[in-house]
Amino acid sequence: MMMTPVEADKILIAHFAPWVLDLGLTVEAVGEDRAVLRLPWSERLAREGGGLSGQALMAAADTATVIAVSAARGGFVPMTTVQQSTSFQRAVTGSDVRIEAVLTKLGRRMAFADITLSDAGSGALAARASTVYAILG
Repeated sequence: MMMTPVEADKILIAHFAPWVLDLGLTVEAVGEDRAVLRLPWSERLAREGGGLSGQALMAAADTATVIAVSAARGGFVPMTTVQQSTSFQRAVTGSDVRIEAVLTKLGRRMAFADITLSDAGSGALAARASTVYAILG
């Protein structure tokens, strides 16, 4: 049975640290091999110059991977980040960010994902990330 965005939002609330929840991430869509989240614009997350901080974007990419793996497995299982690499291409200023995590391989003990982070207003690509996760449960 396919996970719904409401069920995925419940995973966020139940399994993420308070500071991650403070980012205000919401799940917009989930599929067999992907998750789409939204990071709302916030002055609190902006750096000097007005662009969203890289730390917030990296945390959003990492979180989206957990939701994508959970959706693919039919529910949350304990997992941990093994590797994350992020390339920033342009600043996001004054706009929400759309985060799409797509699983490229899901095994019994490892998961691999590619993530795109785009300016939700213009659709312009802001960053790309790749993650590797160890599935613990």
